[in-house]
Amino acid sequence: MATFPVINLEKLNGEERATIMEQIKDACENWGFFELLNHGISHEFLDTVERLTKDHYKKCMEQRFKELVASKALEGLQAEVTDMDWESTFFLRHLPESNMAEIPDLAHEYRKVMKEFALKLEKLAEELLDLFCENLGLEKGYLKKAFHGTRGPTFGTKVSKYPPCPKPDKIKGLRAHTDAGGIILLFQDAQVSGL
Repeated sequence: MATFPVINLEKLNGEERATIMEQIKDACENWGFFELLNHGISHEFLDTVERLTKDHYKKCMEQRFKELVASKALEGLQAEVTDMDWESTFFLRHLPESNMAEIPDLAHEYRKVMKEFALKLEKLAEELLDLFCENLGLEKGYLKKAFHGTRGPTFGTKVSKYPPCPKPDKIKGLRAHTDAGGIILLFQDAQVSGL
């Protein structure tokens, strides 16, 4: 059984560039996703993002999720629920205009870290788009311009928590879906398997 592609960006600027570019091409054509290693965002910073995100959920969202579950009488389910995603989520919009000031319960430190995180993600996304351009024989910046739109690019961070489900045989997690957008960067929790 083939394993999914893992791309080490650290090797991109050395003798293995052609091999890495071929791996990216193959991953895009045959898989539609890949894992990135050495992408330029430090593990320490990602650990801070994860810690603050989990703290925010515990402080501000966990009780709301429990109340939502109770209000929909989901604890005593007998039949499968097919019209609901089992997730607690909020969306931070960064571009074209930020909505961070409109989200009242974000702690100052979390707000500051998420602004920095957005800048790092934007830089990484633009780097990846240019690698895609190179693989496709397009001029550098072509895909960035294509995603720009009339008001600039739309860019945001969906922050999701998937609490343990008391009836996993009745609620399947997330319904089948496709992600909208030109490029999706997924920050995977090391404690939860799967995407």
